[in-house]
Amino acid sequence: MKTIDDLDVAGRRVLVRADLNVPLDGTTITDDGRIRASLPTLRALAERGARVVVTAHLGRPKGEPDAAYSLAPVAARLGELLGRPVAFATDTVGESARATVAALGDGDVALLENVRFNAAETSKDAAERGAFADELASLADLYVGDGFGAVHREHASVYDVARRLPHAAGYLIAAELDVLKRLTENVERPYAVVLGGSKVSDKLGVIDNLLGKADRILIGGGMAYTFLAAQGREVGTSLLEKDQLDTVRAYLRRAEENGVEFVLPVDVVAAAAFAADAEHDVVSADAIPADRMGLDIGPDSGKLFAGKLTDARTVFWNGPMGVFEMEPYAGGTRAVAHALVDSDAFTVVGGGDSAAAVRTLGFDENAFGHISTGGGASLEYLEGKTLPGLDALEG
Repeated sequence: MKTIDDLDVAGRRVLVRADLNVPLDGTTITDDGRIRASLPTLRALAERGARVVVTAHLGRPKGEPDAAYSLAPVAARLGELLGRPVAFATDTVGESARATVAALGDGDVALLENVRFNAAETSKDAAERGAFADELASLADLYVGDGFGAVHREHASVYDVARRLPHAAGYLIAAELDVLKRLTENVERPYAVVLGGSKVSDKLGVIDNLLGKADRILIGGGMAYTFLAAQGREVGTSLLEKDQLDTVRAYLRRAEENGVEFVLPVDVVAAAAFAADAEHDVVSADAIPADRMGLDIGPDSGKLFAGKLTDARTVFWNGPMGVFEMEPYAGGTRAVAHALVDSDAFTVVGGGDSAAAVRTLGFDENAFGHISTGGGASLEYLEGKTLPGLDALEG
């Protein structure tokens, strides 16, 4: 796969598909990690004299303009971080976009409005998507794919434009791909995987694939209660996917047959309601009260999980251990993050929620081997799926 180092970009219009899908509180960016991750590619292109045109999405608008999902705050923050003005087009392929791109000089940077304000961006109709890709491609001479968080989507700006222009991968995608290869090819062992988040169903494919690759799989977060229930334990009002119980039981059997160690919580923080100020206690995972919900793994589980990571040489973590946004239920996620920081392993934090958690809880990002910008993309790669955005860049 070519990278931007293989392109002659001076004086040329370069359309960069970035991942700038940051969380907003109104118009305030609450975590600019994805913007910062895009800087090396954008800075390198600008410094080499490219006329940089950035396209990206934010949230899930319904194929039409919605002020709540405007990239205007992102353009302002991107300019601050780059230390140079970033022109902002108020549409994606319309009059504003064309005028903004036409006004660029060598080394200038512009950001187009949310690409998902155009329904054709995410259309399942290849012709409709292709027509929109033609419009996007007309704004540029070259294409750079660098939005790793979207490469698992067959969207116009991710897949179709790359098939219309000379193309290469940006530094972020190249780095993410190198990391994923370290998690799938010649893995240094023991290889431990920590999975959390709310639903088992979100991670069925990756669990299925990792049962033949990982040495240990640690399960926390809301998904843990489906595993506990599959073992016949009472989980109270905790999140439970009853339709996945048979699948989970089959995973537990396969893990035992394959010699993969499955580690589940031994205690949980059980609360009377989903609220920071709700009455809550630490209880055994065997004794969750019928009227309580588990909102975090307990302190003994945190110690157990940390102990299981001590001798690991490779660790992949995707998904928080509890509702870390509420301090009473942040202990499990904090314990896992500490264990990764203290580890001598190659550690990968995969996914938006996990990445946000380590930043929210005050950890130094440089203390981890790699913090991925794309949870869904990472998981699908680990499932062994073909990712359209990467496939297009390979072509």
